[in-house]
Amino acid sequence: MIKTLQSVPMVVLLLIATTLEASGDVIVRMAIYDHVGRIRIALFLAGALLLLGYGSFLNVSPLDFRRVVGLYIATLFVVWQVISAIVFRSFPTMPILVGGTLVIAGGAIISLWKPA
Repeated sequence: MIKTLQSVPMVVLLLIATTLEASGDVIVRMAIYDHVGRIRIALFLAGALLLLGYGSFLNVSPLDFRRVVGLYIATLFVVWQVISAIVFRSFPTMPILVGGTLVIAGGAIISLWKPA
C-alpha cells in the first residue's frame, strides 16, 4: 500500500494530509468546546483518527521531509482558511491574507529552491 501511495502525485498527498489535519483539529475543537459525554468521546476518537491519517499521508510523500514541510505549511494555511470559512464562517482578515502570502512564499522557497 505504501508503494501505491508513493506513486500518487505529491500535491495530492499534501492536499489529503492537510485536509485530514485541519478537519481533525476542527473535530477536536468541537469535542472540547461544544459537546459532553459520549459525543465528546466519539468526536475525540474521530479527531484522533483523522490526525493519524494526516501523519500517515504526509510521511509517505516521496520527497525529503525537510523539503516537503515547506509546501505542507503553505498548503495547510490555505486548507485551514477554507475549512475555517466553511465550518466556522470565519473569513480571513487583511493581516491573515498578508501573513498567509508570506507563509506561502516561505513554503515555496523552502521546498523549491535548489541550492547550488
